[in-house]
Amino acid sequence: MKHMNSEVKEERTSNKKRIDLFLVPIVLIAAFLNLFKIWTDEYANAYYTAAVKSMLQSFHNFFYASFDPGGYVTIDKPPVVFWIQTISAKIFGFYGWSVILPQALAGIGSVLLLYVLVKRTFGVWAGRFAALAMALTPIVPAVSRTNNIDSMLVFTLLVATWMLFRAVRTAKFGWVLAAFAMIGVAFNMKMLQAYMVLPAFYVFYVVATKITWKKKIAFLTTATALMLAVSVSWAVVVDSTSADKRPYMGSSQTNSVLELAFGYNGINRLTGNTSVTGSGHKQPAQTEQQTASSETKQTSNSSADSSQSSNQRKSSSSQKMQAPGGGNQNGMFNTGNPGPFRLFQKGLSDQISWLLPFVIFSIVGLFAGVKFKGPYTTKQKESLFWLAWLLPVAVFFSIAGFFHQYYLIMLAPPIAAFAGAGAVALWSMYKQHNGWKSWLLPGGILTTAALQVYIMSPYVSSIGVAPIAGVGALGVILALVLAVRKQRKNSLTNYLGAAAMVVLLAMPAYWAMTPIIYGGNSMLPSAGPDSSSGMGGPPSTATNSKQSGFNGMQPPGSSSGNSSSNNQMQPPSGSSNGGQMPGGSSNNGQMQPPSGSSNNSQMPNSSSSKSSSSKRKSGGMNAEVNQKLLNYLTKNNTGEKYLFATTDSTSAAPYIIKTGKPVMAMGGFSGSDPILTVSKLKAMIKKGEVKYFYLSGMGKGGQSDVITWIKDNSKEIPSSKWQPTSSSAQQGPSGNGTLYEITLK
Repeated sequence: MKHMNSEVKEERTSNKKRIDLFLVPIVLIAAFLNLFKIWTDEYANAYYTAAVKSMLQSFHNFFYASFDPGGYVTIDKPPVVFWIQTISAKIFGFYGWSVILPQALAGIGSVLLLYVLVKRTFGVWAGRFAALAMALTPIVPAVSRTNNIDSMLVFTLLVATWMLFRAVRTAKFGWVLAAFAMIGVAFNMKMLQAYMVLPAFYVFYVVATKITWKKKIAFLTTATALMLAVSVSWAVVVDSTSADKRPYMGSSQTNSVLELAFGYNGINRLTGNTSVTGSGHKQPAQTEQQTASSETKQTSNSSADSSQSSNQRKSSSSQKMQAPGGGNQNGMFNTGNPGPFRLFQKGLSDQISWLLPFVIFSIVGLFAGVKFKGPYTTKQKESLFWLAWLLPVAVFFSIAGFFHQYYLIMLAPPIAAFAGAGAVALWSMYKQHNGWKSWLLPGGILTTAALQVYIMSPYVSSIGVAPIAGVGALGVILALVLAVRKQRKNSLTNYLGAAAMVVLLAMPAYWAMTPIIYGGNSMLPSAGPDSSSGMGGPPSTATNSKQSGFNGMQPPGSSSGNSSSNNQMQPPSGSSNGGQMPGGSSNNGQMQPPSGSSNNSQMPNSSSSKSSSSKRKSGGMNAEVNQKLLNYLTKNNTGEKYLFATTDSTSAAPYIIKTGKPVMAMGGFSGSDPILTVSKLKAMIKKGEVKYFYLSGMGKGGQSDVITWIKDNSKEIPSSKWQPTSSSAQQGPSGNGTLYEITLK
């Protein structure tokens, strides 16, 4: 801390030609949080992993990001990240860790990029603190340890930021074009989410460049045109290709990439209308990846649940999903209820908001004395950039109708940047006795410690009272001592300042480690003592506190296999019984394998249930295979293109991963895509492309006619031929799912 008072220029000169030794442990921390034990995740997000398996098989599947090897339907996102994952799987082999690796490296890369971006202007200590804050922001490693897109998206946007900063420093238009083109690349990762940083790019370029307004408008217009061209390049190619020569665009209702971009992955996120029936009538949001896992409440985490009261279990299993802002205390999927303080509510605050009060005090200090008309210093210009990134994104998440907790990684870079730059600025003001500004440092420490106590309080049964009381007490004491010692300049004051920063980062660091300690959920990543549930909020029912956290007992998601067998989630539904999911669910609301397979079902690349149990098999979507069903289908396949057809990707993904054979998800991801008609299905059957259909429960969306026709024109295969006989076999929505065979002449 004592080096903070050095001039930025001196620090930059002294560190220019040598490795920053303080950065090395920060990078090692980021590497540990992002990489350690990713090899235990066999399926990762099974929906996306199945796509990688399919993309490895042909350039056609690779280009379109086909979910299945048969090229029937694509996944619900653009292909760039999955191209990278497929290349990784081609180089290292097809494993869960090989599709996760690019995102883990992107998480580490984001830490390094933030260091570079902040250090150049605010000084080396600011860069160090910013990098450390980024590494320890809980949602960052939680997402980076999966094959979801967001970690790579943030890394790409930070690369674009580096290009923009360079464009301003060098006054070269080429870097402006490169920066906006990179946002176009990011659009082809997660569509409109990439555009959330555009206000920051426009504001910064206008304020920071010393050229005429005419040139500013011309340059920004040209760069924006290039960005839009790059953004829609893949979409135009796909949408202009005949529908019969490419897969159906998954999760769209009109088989269009542009509709997917601006509808399902665009404005519908704000309104919450992400579930669309086959008839085109929008319904309240149910899921992005609806079956996706089962993005809902989790039942008990381990066998210790037997000690719970029956009332607690009943309350947990009977909870229904509410529309965003509805009656559920934690909002939909624990994203809180819309409002100005949403980011401080349960389920979101512990993912991203640990340092927000300190950031607010930092913003006040960094912009103190700034005049609207300028002139602005480089620090003030770049602070404006981070503020223009932070505020619009924070507003979106405060009012959006539908999103997942892991989307909050979009807030991590500006929060970390302000934490680093603010720590140095507030320390300097404090040491210089700069009037009212000298109180910002102790004030920021005190309020941040108070928020962290609030964030941790719902987890007292999991982590115990000691860490909560410790953070609160130390935060108050250090803030008060710093306030009292304002007039003194000695090494003790420096150590007190450093100790305060350690205290404020201690619990975020623990939270960032929870996906390693407790296990994570690859479909819906989040951090916290219940991270394996993917819900990221305090447990809805209290389990035995000895199971987890600081009490040292075995946490959910550990190698015992509890994460795959017991940490199951109820499907989103408004029905009185909690709703049924494709693939089946038992009476206690747990998600089960699509075919009713037992807990001992084989996993891909596993020789026995014993060997596979050491792997984390959450996969997010019933990532188990009924080996007896698979054997029956394989034996009786007479040349059909598809091994079998089923309503949605939940049932199909594990079989694609295991066999690499085409499995038809008739209604796309959630089963609601209007892909198939009865006439199309008849034609496919007559051509000998498919004859087996696995159905569990009612069809969804526009599939009802297809499902009815299948049932009326098929013969049911006796369950004894394909169902496991073990007493542990799981039950489906109406007993077991049903296997049908249709042969038309």
